[in-house]
Amino acid sequence: MRNLIAFFRRFRIFLFFAFLQGIALTTYFNYLAYPRSQYLTTASSLSGKMLEYHNDIVKHFQLAYNNRKLQYENTLLRKRLANSFIRVDQHSVLINDTLNDQQYEYIPAVVVNSTINKRNNYFTLNSGWRKGIKRGMGVFSPNGIVGIVHNVSEHYSVVKSVLTEDINIDIMVESTGIPGLLKWDGMNAKIGSIASISNDLPVKKWAKIVTRGGSGIFPRGIPVGKIKDFKMVEGKPLWDVSIYYSEDYRKIQNVYVVKNLLLNEQNKIESTIPKDIEEQEDNP
Repeated sequence: MRNLIAFFRRFRIFLFFAFLQGIALTTYFNYLAYPRSQYLTTASSLSGKMLEYHNDIVKHFQLAYNNRKLQYENTLLRKRLANSFIRVDQHSVLINDTLNDQQYEYIPAVVVNSTINKRNNYFTLNSGWRKGIKRGMGVFSPNGIVGIVHNVSEHYSVVKSVLTEDINIDIMVESTGIPGLLKWDGMNAKIGSIASISNDLPVKKWAKIVTRGGSGIFPRGIPVGKIKDFKMVEGKPLWDVSIYYSEDYRKIQNVYVVKNLLLNEQNKIESTIPKDIEEQEDNP
């Protein structure tokens, strides 16, 4: 108690000055409009900056979580797209729950390893057969197709990239429906090519290329790229078409694996197609 009294005695002049200064500043800011507005503006600005810095820090540490959340939400939305269903009643005009059957489901995954500078390139995903992934399933990103699952373990999958020899994915020109096969010459990771388009069919520069969906690996309409240029193949009635890929495979991270719920049924019915004589001779 003596120390407290001694403290007040020693600093009584300074404490009395601080008390009077507080009263003066309070009166100044409360009763004069301009100083009060300046004070409130400065305080709000400082508070806003602090909240902005705090928000940036929180967003940085939650980035991975938010990406996974968005990827999961995208899988739910893709399941509701028209190209994920097969129409079971072509003549019905009433809207009901039995008009369409679910055909495709999507499994989110993340690319953990990849190559782009080899003749045959592969991606490694952080999801395997525990998530329902199987060999032969298609893989695409938000920007376009990526490849086909080549091998699967419990927790990982290896994907055969479109930057691979003889990838042979069935695609088409979106505006005309002209079909072809996706190829890659092993030169440029940004440029692919299309084979098997007859040169009597109209082809236009910058036309959009999408998946055809005939093999059942990909739904119809997944982006592939745009036509860069085309020329006639010497000695053959075909176009040599090159395309710009819609995906930059150097930066790819988040992907979706396609599960076709009706693929077994499609393969079973297509296996009943009679073979040509030439095919029978090649496969006795």
